[in-house]
Amino acid sequence: MINQYIIHILILIGIYIVLAVSLNLALGFTGLLNLGHIAFFGIGAYTSALLTKAGVPFIIAFLAAGIFASIFGYLLVLVTRKLKGDYLALATLGFSFVVYSMLLNLTSLTRGPLGIPGIAKPSILSLVIKSNSAYLIFVALITLVSCIIIYRIIRSPFGRLLEATRDDELGLQVLGKNTFALKCKAMMISAFFAGIAGSLFAHYITFIDPGSFHLAEIILVLTIVIVGGIASFKGSIIATAVIIIIPELIRFISLPSTLIGPLRQVIYALMLIAILIFRPRGLFGRIDLE
Repeated sequence: MINQYIIHILILIGIYIVLAVSLNLALGFTGLLNLGHIAFFGIGAYTSALLTKAGVPFIIAFLAAGIFASIFGYLLVLVTRKLKGDYLALATLGFSFVVYSMLLNLTSLTRGPLGIPGIAKPSILSLVIKSNSAYLIFVALITLVSCIIIYRIIRSPFGRLLEATRDDELGLQVLGKNTFALKCKAMMISAFFAGIAGSLFAHYITFIDPGSFHLAEIILVLTIVIVGGIASFKGSIIATAVIIIIPELIRFISLPSTLIGPLRQVIYALMLIAILIFRPRGLFGRIDLE
């Protein structure tokens, strides 16, 4: 029983590492204060679930989840291209609420609050990943590949242009660089990986509903990024493990089940407040969140 519980936690850590590192690519390395990242997560989850329910092979549905989320990432940058800072944050938060509302009200497609049950486990070349142990290996592989790709991006000349966009967008424009195109690419890459994280989540839980992609989830992911450090690749990975594991420890305390959920939210809030007070840049951050 304990072994299965540990495997479950490790799977969640892998999924949220992809989600947090991809958010940090847009927020930390590009300076896009995106509070709509959880919407991409939900779009990926629903895309993959609906396609596989319609008989589409998992691999195609998995990639489509990322591609469809990246399209929404491009549209989000397009409609918010003139916004910066707090205004951009509010606009992207509004986008998250719009997506949540669509998932809740498009009942003919998403089944609304009833959610989508019976999502199939991944099947790759006639190999069905049934056990949680096998799913952990699959998630670990996807997480590793995703982290390597994102790390190579941020260490590439393109990654340095993204950081220059964050630090001095006007100066980069003077040098003849198209900062809008750079932002679009960064957000699309970020959204793509959030989408595939959503696919991993949907096929692991096998049931999704709009409540899985509400405001509380963006608070969790944003807490991970801020605690780990803005523009810190290593910080996002370490903070994911810490923030997923610590609240789980309260399950071993004799508390009513009705208190466990709210108490976890309190823990996230206290950790975020403590980091902002004592280490404004997070555990490994290199820049301040403006």
